[in-house]
Amino acid sequence: MNDGLTFNEVLYPGVQVSYRCDQILYQEKTEHQDLVLFTNPVFGKVLMLDGVTQVTTADEFIYHEMMSHVPLFAHGAARNVLIVGGGDCGLAEEVLKHKTVETLAQVEIDGSVVEFSKEHFADFNAGVLEDNRFELIIADGMKFMAETDRRFDVVIVDSTDPHGPGAVLFSEEFYRNVHRCLTPGGVLVTQNGVPFLQRGELVTSLERFSRIYKDSAAYVAAIPTYFGGHMALGWASDNADLRKVPVDVLKERFEKADFQTRYYTSDVHAAAFALPRFILDAVEEGRSRA
Repeated sequence: MNDGLTFNEVLYPGVQVSYRCDQILYQEKTEHQDLVLFTNPVFGKVLMLDGVTQVTTADEFIYHEMMSHVPLFAHGAARNVLIVGGGDCGLAEEVLKHKTVETLAQVEIDGSVVEFSKEHFADFNAGVLEDNRFELIIADGMKFMAETDRRFDVVIVDSTDPHGPGAVLFSEEFYRNVHRCLTPGGVLVTQNGVPFLQRGELVTSLERFSRIYKDSAAYVAAIPTYFGGHMALGWASDNADLRKVPVDVLKERFEKADFQTRYYTSDVHAAAFALPRFILDAVEEGRSRA
């Protein structure tokens, strides 16, 4: 027990989010970032990188389900999937629930994150590393996308915020490299922050998407860990029909997939693209700048 110890997140200017720490489970300064894992009475295990909350065991299911199942059920026939980032492997666990996925490659820059996740996040990533469809690549995501000759139906970027090693994953060059590696009609999904507090991040991403892809958008999820309201997930594809798949088709695909979720439903999937006006304004501003 660490009486009185707190960890403070100061990602947003003028706002401080404070977590009570009951116990520090792991702490390390890796080659790329400062990593700390601790327990909190509300959120369970909390992972912070460079002082910014990345994932908690209490609500990780919301983020991971919406990052994975929305693009995969929208696509409907994804066989080859790529995750960039996602070192805790929670997103990989959700992707691998889709038996139609034949290969899942994950490119993570920091092997230390994966190593400690094997032990500390086994409650939501168990079985990932043993699945013969899964390939872990410890490498720089920017460099990998620029050099690979592989092609993917869905690319999901589970990155940190646009600072430090994650900054390049928000660049136009990176998005162009992803586009090059997508199969026809493929889709890119990105972590795009909390628009109420990070509006500029969403506007910039949509501006860059719109220069490259025929269809650019965002959808939302409510994730308690990420303070400030809705979290935006960026969406880019050359197939505009993918984000307009009818609910009855989504339900049919979900029933056929035959697994359980705690947040995702086909109705939530469709509704997630119906944006509050202030978020839609940011999306439209980004598109208009392209």
